[in-house]
Amino acid sequence: MSNQYPEISFVSPVYRAENMLPELVSEIQKVMVKINKTYEIILVDDRSPDDSWLVMKSLSSKFPEVKSIRLSRNFGQHPTIMAGLSQAKGNWVVVMDCDLQDQPKEVEKLYNKALEGFDAVLASRHQRQDTFTKKFFSKFFSKLYVYLTDSDFDNNIANFGVYNSKVIKEVLKMDDYIKSFPLFVNWVGYKSTSVKVEHAPRISGKTTYTYSKLLSLAFNTIISFSNKPLKIFVKFGIIVSLISFLIGVYTIYKYFTGQITVLGYSSLMVSIWFLSGVLITIIGVVGIYIGKIFDQTKNRAPYIIDKIIDNEVQ
Repeated sequence: MSNQYPEISFVSPVYRAENMLPELVSEIQKVMVKINKTYEIILVDDRSPDDSWLVMKSLSSKFPEVKSIRLSRNFGQHPTIMAGLSQAKGNWVVVMDCDLQDQPKEVEKLYNKALEGFDAVLASRHQRQDTFTKKFFSKFFSKLYVYLTDSDFDNNIANFGVYNSKVIKEVLKMDDYIKSFPLFVNWVGYKSTSVKVEHAPRISGKTTYTYSKLLSLAFNTIISFSNKPLKIFVKFGIIVSLISFLIGVYTIYKYFTGQITVLGYSSLMVSIWFLSGVLITIIGVVGIYIGKIFDQTKNRAPYIIDKIIDNEVQ
């Protein structure tokens, strides 16, 4: 490739994808022949335990437009995306998963829409080819996220999209310890829209996102983007205190009117256990926020690049 910056940079995080990568590159090449613009393909290996890196090296030696990056260890999908974005040079950046559920042929539609004057064109997955449980979890998270952050979020939109380089530049400036690319894009703003795209079944293997990982990602993301849980517990604590005060006044009234001779053991125990549970929960939530602050103040790199193969065999 020449020293001139390409028009489009493709960024794809790679994990357990050795059988998918040749087809991914081939499909991107096909669509770029139609678009007829200069491009680069940046594949980022999140230290995959299979032979993905060997396949990436082979593709880089065969195709000069393919740049292969390997991280020093497994950092997770979103830090891996950030690593790829840091190396992208295109005027426009396409972010897509490597499993071909995000179909390269849809890039032409997204890119043409971007040329109408949009800074970000997000791919809205039409008839998602995921399991019922995953779709349910995704929808539940989006509803919870919208409620806790008072923002808009569509669970049919993920990483796939076309983004102007200025959007990517601002996303990379975000120094949050917890990374979430689509939420970063949503936060930085700019003129954006969404386009419905076809979502394909996974062609090989199975997703590496277990439900425990998805739950952890959702929890960390909400904690990172919102302090509303703390406000909810403050309100809840005030309500509990008010109810307790009213019950206390009523109990004193019954005592002085002779309606109570011996206070109930059961109600006392229930009150103790209930309030103890509330206090422990509140302290736990506060502790989680303090822990995230601790992680942020350590200022550790979200990813470490080990190797880069750019137009040469290594």
